[in-house]
Amino acid sequence: MQAQFVRGSNYTFFGIVTFDQDSAEVVYKPVKGEQPLWDFPSKTLAKREVAAYLFSEFLGWSLVPPTIFRKKNLPFGPGSIQLYIDHDPNYHYFNFKPEDRHRLDRVVLFDLICNNADRKGSHILLSEENHLWCIDHGLCFHVEDKLRTVIWEYGGKVIPDPLRDSLIKICESSVELSAMLKPYLRSSEILAIIQRAAYFLECKKFPSPGNDRRMFPFPPI
Repeated sequence: MQAQFVRGSNYTFFGIVTFDQDSAEVVYKPVKGEQPLWDFPSKTLAKREVAAYLFSEFLGWSLVPPTIFRKKNLPFGPGSIQLYIDHDPNYHYFNFKPEDRHRLDRVVLFDLICNNADRKGSHILLSEENHLWCIDHGLCFHVEDKLRTVIWEYGGKVIPDPLRDSLIKICESSVELSAMLKPYLRSSEILAIIQRAAYFLECKKFPSPGNDRRMFPFPPI
């Protein structure tokens, strides 16, 4: 490990992995570094990071950097390993240019279906190649409604047809999706993904924040 990220509540490390002559910068989140939560099952956050990547790839969206769960040869035990994305940390959701804000409908739908409980402004990155990436998905896939996000400007807008096609894919390819996510999520959590996709396919619109619970993450960035 080369360094530790110190702002998060869970232990997170920056490191370099090598294979033959190749190397890559990565973010390592060990299971033993996860702080207990009252509402999420213990020691499951690293696997939820992997599930988010697999779900993004299932949809063909490439929103989440490549992520794996590794059990051996890690300094602090099993955990998730995610490709580190070079980006400007001072450029984020709260100061995005209009053209970049207009690219976020896919992120919004992804968070809805993943039930992301912690979409902060700094969790949306633009790489040096101008590719849009999303990170930090440990608090996703709960069976209860947990959505907390800073991105609410799409509330009430109609979900575009290309994104509705992705919802259809989730519903029609549920067996394939379930097999892919089974090593990382509970069966009830996978079923909830499919149910949420069916719900938003039916209602056809992005939701607006309600007043029955906290709908924004803290801190927002």
